Amino acid sequence: MKYLLLPLIFLSLVSCLDDNGSNEQPEPIDYTAQNDEDIQIYLEQNELTAVKTDTGLYYIINEQGDGAQPTSSSDVTVAYKGYFLNGSVFDQSSESGITFNLQQVIPGWTEGITYFNEGGSGMLLIPSHLGYGSFDYNGIPGGSVLIFDINLISVN
Repeated sequence: MKYLLLPLIFLSLVSCLDDNGSNEQPEPIDYTAQNDEDIQIYLEQNELTAVKTDTGLYYIINEQGDGAQPTSSSDVTVAYKGYFLNGSVFDQSSESGITFNLQQVIPGWTEGITYFNEGGSGMLLIPSHLGYGSFDYNGIPGGSVLIFDINLISVN
């Protein structure tokens, strides 16, 4: 019996390896240039003007707001709608929004929300390196540009 156990253990370990004989994760793909091109095309097609930051985030302020301006570690309440470049919605809050700390969200939100004051609204166009990266994540395909219509309800 113990002579059968050793080959079974070996077989189970080998079956966990990929075709190259390793169990390493695939290398991430750099979508930065493609995402930037896709965002610029989206802006042009929709006749939108956005500000591009050094990180590659694009944002549009429709209404600046006149309340407090959050920092990257603030607790905020935000109402939002998230969608892809093709307009397909992948997530949406209620009008009353959700409350979270800006350190607990994707980097595009941590940076982007800080450009608005309380009561402000606008749009964030987030390249994948500031979103969920190059791998699929909870129904969001790897390399996806994410667009969020946001309303910064409060800085808590």
